This record gives sequence, structure tokens and C-alpha cells, in this order.
Amino acid sequence: MSGTGDSEFENLDCSAVLADIYLLLDNECDSGARLRLEGHVNGCPSCLEHYGVQQQLKALISRKCGGEHAPDGLRERLRVEIRRSVVIEQTTYRIDGQ
Repeated sequence: MSGTGDSEFENLDCSAVLADIYLLLDNECDSGARLRLEGHVNGCPSCLEHYGVQQQLKALISRKCGGEHAPDGLRERLRVEIRRSVVIEQTTYRIDGQ
């Protein structure tokens, strides 16, 4: 990499990059975060190795489990728990906000 952004990549903390590695692997980060993470990973052998291992693990899991779907009962229980968590968070926020 070259240009003015190189120092930005070097200043990222490896622990922060590794904590966000799944955001990068799952394409769940915005373009700015993607550039920062990729810049750091490409310039840091340790983080690049960790990224490669996680990428291979994700691909293996996808190959081995990709065709299977969660049973309907499990899916419904997860929906209920997610809704319950959201309601509790919203209720807690409203009480604390008063």
C-alpha cells in the first residue's frame, strides 16, 4: 500500500482488528472500516495469518453445514427470544430515560 493512509493502518491495534475480523469476513462493515481492517491485515503478518485461519474455518463450516437448515422449532424459539430481548431493552431504556 502507498499513500497517506498507510500510517492509519499501522496505528490500528491488533486486538481491535481481531475483534472485528468477523465483520470483515461476513461483509458486515462499512467501506471505511473495510479499508482500515484490510489495510491492517495486509500489513500485519500475525493478523493476516489469523484472518486466513478464520476464513478457512468459515469456508469449512459452510461446506459441511451449508445445506442444513435449523429445525422450525429452534427457529421459532430464537425468534421469541430475540423479540423478548428487544422488548426488555426498549423497556429498560424507557424506564432509565425518565
